[in-house]
Amino acid sequence: MAISEKNWLGMVKDQNDPVNHPKHYTSNPAKCICGENIECIQITEHMNFCLGNAVKYIWRADLKHDAIEDLEKAIWYIQRELDKRRKV
Repeated sequence: MAISEKNWLGMVKDQNDPVNHPKHYTSNPAKCICGENIECIQITEHMNFCLGNAVKYIWRADLKHDAIEDLEKAIWYIQRELDKRRKV
């Protein structure tokens, strides 16, 4: 692979990189119009903390060991965001 296809640590993108590109965030079949895979962080980095975390847990729900737990965490963050907005 070309150097441009490596991350900032020099690892090839396709290698398992649990810190920078965990499989449970890169395994999603979502692709941008150019054909590149979309990672969860590319979406959530434009959101506030609670909404970004909710999307993160929904995104990975079927890619980790406990989908129920991840969905419950998503609900927790959504509820926290709702509570915050209702107080304003």
